[in-house]
Amino acid sequence: MPKVLERHQQIERSIITTYRKTIWSPFVLAVKKYALIQAGDRIAVCISGGKDSMLLAKLMQQLHRHSEVPFELVFLTMDPGYNEENLKKIRENAEILRIPLTEFQSAVFAAADAACAEAPCYLCARMRRGHLYAKAKELGCNKIALGHHKSDVIETTVMGMLYGGQMQGMLPRIKSSNFEGMELIRPMYCILEEDILRWKTYNDLEFIACACKFTQNLTGGDEDTFSARRRVKAWIAELKRENPNVENNIFQSIHNVQLDTLAEYKQNGEKHSFLEKFEK
Repeated sequence: MPKVLERHQQIERSIITTYRKTIWSPFVLAVKKYALIQAGDRIAVCISGGKDSMLLAKLMQQLHRHSEVPFELVFLTMDPGYNEENLKKIRENAEILRIPLTEFQSAVFAAADAACAEAPCYLCARMRRGHLYAKAKELGCNKIALGHHKSDVIETTVMGMLYGGQMQGMLPRIKSSNFEGMELIRPMYCILEEDILRWKTYNDLEFIACACKFTQNLTGGDEDTFSARRRVKAWIAELKRENPNVENNIFQSIHNVQLDTLAEYKQNGEKHSFLEKFEK
């Protein structure tokens, strides 16, 4: 008689069987291609309670069990001011997934709201990252891992062009400029959001979304002002119906930049013009 798996084991198994091609293999590809993990690393996997960070935790957990490269993990979750319902949901999901949380508190939501009440999201994200870096370093970690995925990379690239007037990507690995010896890594860099959603639905899981007061109170037109990302996401989805390769094409474009065809570009904060080479 076959062994009956517990729920967390079924969820883990789905990652390396049902979603091997769309989740596990792209995860391993990113780790290897971008050299995200080295022997001796102690990595704080940052868990916000959303689908992306929870899947990241399971992926890192699985890799830790089977990798020949020795590294350590801390599953770090910050309470920036969640209500009790959301905190309970995060803890319940961590129990279902068998993720041993290390929790700490901050007042990020309140501070961001007080400093920039009409549009606190950018400040909130920066403050949260700073707190995570600081706590991770305190716990002896040299890296933090965030749950940004391939769709985030694609949307950020398009948003930069349409709303920022610039060509700008999102790196899979960054050295911190404020916390010496610390790095940020994005191990889900090659995983599409639609596949994360499929994994979530397949396993009948429910996670919190952004749980700050600002996004909870958004209605109607305010939401349009709040999220250019949602408009870009919808636009990409529409293009994908005409061309199934559109996401991969955008993603590959930031790996295949033809500098010789650009009128100007910046490197290390310094602007360069095609005329520098043209006039030589």
